[in-house]
Amino acid sequence: MPPGGDPADDEVWLDDAAGRLVRPYTVTAGRTRPSVELGLLSLVVAAERPPPGVDPEYARALDLCRTPTSVAEVAAQLRLPVVVTKVVLSDLLDRRAMTTQATHIAADPTDRALLEKLLDGLQRA
Repeated sequence: MPPGGDPADDEVWLDDAAGRLVRPYTVTAGRTRPSVELGLLSLVVAAERPPPGVDPEYARALDLCRTPTSVAEVAAQLRLPVVVTKVVLSDLLDRRAMTTQATHIAADPTDRALLEKLLDGLQRA
């Protein structure tokens, strides 16, 4: 700290060149297991009335999810590992600040013709 500088100036948590200066797992207090099972393609959407006084990452997740958004997209936008993002989202789901929406499968996963094409493509790769 420069002489006569303010100690609060030392509390920089984001550096443009270095990125986030707080370890991702401090966001979740070290928790690595979400309380709700979420897949990468699970869609989440913020509730109409978000809870007051949430941490910055939680508030940002709510802002990102004004429309249905996948877990993968939220993780990318927050620049957090997927497992940390899942914990954040599950915390918001537990607080009823967010809901999940069912994802629709575009094709029947038991369609024999589709499975044969998939197997054929995998064997060629």
